[in-house]
Amino acid sequence: MKRLVLARLLQAGLVVLVVGILCFVLVRALPGDPAMRIAAGRYGPDANITEAAEVVRRELGLDQPLFVQIGASLGQLARLDLGHSVVTGLSIARELRIQLGATLWLSGSALVLSLLLGPPIGLLAGLRRGGWVDNGSLAGAIVLRSLPPFVLGLLLILVFAMLLGLFPPAGYGTWRDLALPALTLALGLAAVSSRVARDAVAAVARTPYLAFARLKGLPEPVVVRRHVLRNAAIPVISYLALQAIYLIEGVVVVETLFGIPGIGHALVHAVIARDVPMVQGTALAMGLLFVVIAMLVDLACHWLDPRPKRT
Repeated sequence: MKRLVLARLLQAGLVVLVVGILCFVLVRALPGDPAMRIAAGRYGPDANITEAAEVVRRELGLDQPLFVQIGASLGQLARLDLGHSVVTGLSIARELRIQLGATLWLSGSALVLSLLLGPPIGLLAGLRRGGWVDNGSLAGAIVLRSLPPFVLGLLLILVFAMLLGLFPPAGYGTWRDLALPALTLALGLAAVSSRVARDAVAAVARTPYLAFARLKGLPEPVVVRRHVLRNAAIPVISYLALQAIYLIEGVVVVETLFGIPGIGHALVHAVIARDVPMVQGTALAMGLLFVVIAMLVDLACHWLDPRPKRT
């Protein structure tokens, strides 16, 4: 257990280093002068952009050699100093705390909703292999996973917001605003988790100890609760780490589509504005969020696995 936690902490440090270098290189590799764009966004179109850009270069050290700039950037990250937005001038750490709350609320709601939809359907499909639930869930999973999140989100807006008028098409603040974006992410997650749960249940159903439990005369609900659920839960929980990747990828699109002021929404606007510190902060928050989720998944699998652990 201690070795697992230590490995994840080392992974978090590596994420900080890699994200810092990649963000620095990729943002500066974009065409155009970042100082000109920052100056235009900060001082407006009526300002003398050339002079304003020179002020921005001196202020941010953009006139220094690249190795000096990247060294200063990594030094700030090592001190956990995310700095201030070069566009708004606000503290990035303060903005991220607000944006992280919106992203966690959306991601958590989508994850819970996907767990309520996917694994129960997979359980029924695995216990009745080849039945209509199994075939129907397979067809639904193929359709849902073939649709990108923005296409699925637009379809949900068209049906539930424009045609039926049940939910608002965009916004943030109430559970009704959260319903469509959470469902957009949850359907993609549930499509795959239902098949993972189905295969796990089908594998457990073929084991000798399950046949022996039925021969002992145990009722089917008891067999499922005692023997099927616990053993089939391990692959499903392991898949949560992969779901975290889908969530981190999906929130960027979904938050932008539905106007949710989360980290993904902030990342898109920071890239457009060439706000390098904000890009680094949002990307770092997403990377660390994935590491934390992966560590929690590993700990849950370690606790659930009924086989003896090697020391």
